[in-house]
Amino acid sequence: MSRNKAKEKVKTAKGRKSGSTRWLKRQLNDPYVNKAQKDGYRGRAAYKLIEINEKIDILKSGQIVVDLGAAPGGWCQVATQKGARVIAIDLLEMDELADVDFIRMDFMDNDAPGRLKAMIKKYNPDGLADLVVSDMAPNTTGHKQTDHLRIMAVVEAASCFAAEVLKPGGTFIAKVRQGGAQNTLLAQLKKDFETVKHMKPPASRKESAEQYLIATDFRGR
Repeated sequence: MSRNKAKEKVKTAKGRKSGSTRWLKRQLNDPYVNKAQKDGYRGRAAYKLIEINEKIDILKSGQIVVDLGAAPGGWCQVATQKGARVIAIDLLEMDELADVDFIRMDFMDNDAPGRLKAMIKKYNPDGLADLVVSDMAPNTTGHKQTDHLRIMAVVEAASCFAAEVLKPGGTFIAKVRQGGAQNTLLAQLKKDFETVKHMKPPASRKESAEQYLIATDFRGR
């Protein structure tokens, strides 16, 4: 991706907040946004999974992948291009994709895990998946400690779900914020998985506090 392209300027439109103008300017000058448009991905986030996969090679043909917080579908696209079947959930609506079964629902809803497990069983009677990925993140408040606690609650719920549905040898990937996973969660993941580490793929913006928790080689229930 060339960074020599002249940066586009964005005029502050009447009635547009300065924050919106900064976001629009960042989008217009983001090489990953431009590349996603050219490559046909639904968002720049697709490259985060691509780059993670380049490092640890976890996406394979014939897998069942559960995508938590899937909209608009970039991670689903990457997984299905590798030949996986995807079970996806998000609060937001998502346009249809081939080889993706989607439900619009809050993953934190008590009924959500059961719905997802039933969907997995359509493709594997054992109800087990190869990979659980989560790009979920609650809306930020601007208060670092509060935001960290909120996202960790989501990650802990996702990790508990992963431990219930992953095949032995499976992988769990989840977005966390700077500071990584809390000690109690890390301790549990290290019991459940052979390897646990954090990664910040190049597609994550430098100014962003996000990174990804990657747990591989699930030991089995």
